[in-house]
Amino acid sequence: MDVIPELAKITQRLIERSRPTREAYLERVDAAASAGPHRSSLTCGNLAHGFAACGPGDKTKLTGDVVPNIAIINSYNDMLSAHQPFGDFPDIIKDEARKNEAVAQIAAGVPAMCDGVTQGQKGMELSLFSRDVIAMATAIGLSHNMFDAALYLGVCDKIVPGLLIGALTFGHIPAVFVPAGPMPSGLPNDEKVRVRQAYAEGKVGRDELLKAESASYHSPGTCTFYGTANSNQMLMEFMGLHLPGSSFVNPGTELREALTRAATRRALAISGMGNEFTPVGHVIDEKAIVNGIVGLHTTGGSTNHVLHLVAIAAAAGIVLTLKDMADIAACTPLLARVYPNGMADVNHFHAAGGLPYLVGELTRNGHLHTDVKTIHGGGMDAMAQEPKLSKNGGVTFTDAARISGNDRVIGTIAEPFSKTGGLVMLDGNIGRAVIKISAVKEEHHIIEAPVRIFETQNGIKDAFDAGELNRDVIAVCRFQGPRANGMPELHKLTPPLGVLQDRGFKVALVTDGRMSGASGKVPAAIHMTPEAVDGGGIAKLRDGDIVRLDATTGELTAKVDQAEWDAREVASIDLSPNRYGMGVELFGAFRAMVSGSDAGASAIAASKNDAKARIHA
Repeated sequence: MDVIPELAKITQRLIERSRPTREAYLERVDAAASAGPHRSSLTCGNLAHGFAACGPGDKTKLTGDVVPNIAIINSYNDMLSAHQPFGDFPDIIKDEARKNEAVAQIAAGVPAMCDGVTQGQKGMELSLFSRDVIAMATAIGLSHNMFDAALYLGVCDKIVPGLLIGALTFGHIPAVFVPAGPMPSGLPNDEKVRVRQAYAEGKVGRDELLKAESASYHSPGTCTFYGTANSNQMLMEFMGLHLPGSSFVNPGTELREALTRAATRRALAISGMGNEFTPVGHVIDEKAIVNGIVGLHTTGGSTNHVLHLVAIAAAAGIVLTLKDMADIAACTPLLARVYPNGMADVNHFHAAGGLPYLVGELTRNGHLHTDVKTIHGGGMDAMAQEPKLSKNGGVTFTDAARISGNDRVIGTIAEPFSKTGGLVMLDGNIGRAVIKISAVKEEHHIIEAPVRIFETQNGIKDAFDAGELNRDVIAVCRFQGPRANGMPELHKLTPPLGVLQDRGFKVALVTDGRMSGASGKVPAAIHMTPEAVDGGGIAKLRDGDIVRLDATTGELTAKVDQAEWDAREVASIDLSPNRYGMGVELFGAFRAMVSGSDAGASAIAASKNDAKARIHA
């Protein structure tokens, strides 16, 4: 089935806008594919270094250019629950490669940090920049020109986008992304929310809060709420880089291992030495990007991907804009209710049919491009399948159910939870921002109230604790953008602002920082650009200004006389405390080079030509 006209129109303008940079990218990819990677192009000294640590069998295989060699790019560490399962994956992959007369080598380890650990801490100022570091680390691992395909082991916030940007830089190498899966369900989400808000109000102590958090995040695997980590897994599936239905299979299960082995076999099949050569630079095209955005909106995914998808697209020569994403949201129905957009977690979502059901429902109704390449083979239709364990311990794929297993968790095109995906672009004299309203009640879609200016999230919390915010208020948290301090997430604000809203006040947040996948019921205009440090309108706001945030019309305006607004000086603050401590001093060059939020907040992904194309979009 053809896609709906609205989606076709957006896709076509994306193709036309991107034509010069996309064509140049594909020329580089195809030239690299025709030249290699071939180990025979390496000198004897090069090659000897490349397989010196291998066992005799693998060394013999790699001596000639006759068997495929798979790169493993691994984000394993055993501090982070989502990445701990990857400790065992390389041995599984190597064993499966040998069974198929091939070789696999760990080409690189990339850093993996957790926003949940650094939340509200100095280390959070490294979080967004870690995406670019991961992309560069991926490139270093692949630079040896030893590999015919690559398996990417990653789950969480900046890791998967960084891996994909790195993979696209080596777009001639086929890429298969391998998930680890979510931890089993723990404390119910409604109870977790209750304890957090009670702690914010001082009704419970730290001991009870820690007990609740520990019951929520309790074992290896991804956190079970639908934040950036699980949104990453959805994106890889919707963009054709995962095996169907593999995103939310729990770690440590027979099916999880079988899927990892199957992913290894697919990497061999789509390598240049297989029968289905599928370089990643051709998998991720404009239609795949659009499919990923549809997936993001229909599931109510993380707003972090408003940044990441722009940077990912740029790495593939595609010029994506905020307007594209907002327009796709406007024609994409919300079909999932997963916390924080509902009380179900990703395990409940998966049990109700999960991503295979959604892919089927969307393709049958023209909301996904089916004529795309996937690592599974076939188009997007082939991704509407569920993996099952076969009798011999392998994986078989069966057609996904055509009926939701729980209509309170997954809806239908005919009866969606909302007619739109819930991402809205806001614009006005303050600047340009985005807002995610899929979890915001309709009565809170329009907020007009006086602002209170803050320059740290701790300042908002202190004012809340002092009772200074018990009124209609729009809290402005500025100097939180990528150039100011690396654009940390501001999750400390969610509980106190939620309490104020529950007390009946009109409340909203406006910031040049991030809120990500855990942003929920309080309207939050985030990713403001230009950011305050660049002299954006957010830096002209003063305490008491009346601001109108209207998610129905896309307006974000300070109701200040134009002459007064034009005459106002731009506020500035001493940013020297953001230049040192917890390693941030190493990232001065990143802060100096980083693009604006609307261009992906990246120090590496967007070229000058991309920027010029974006300006004229």
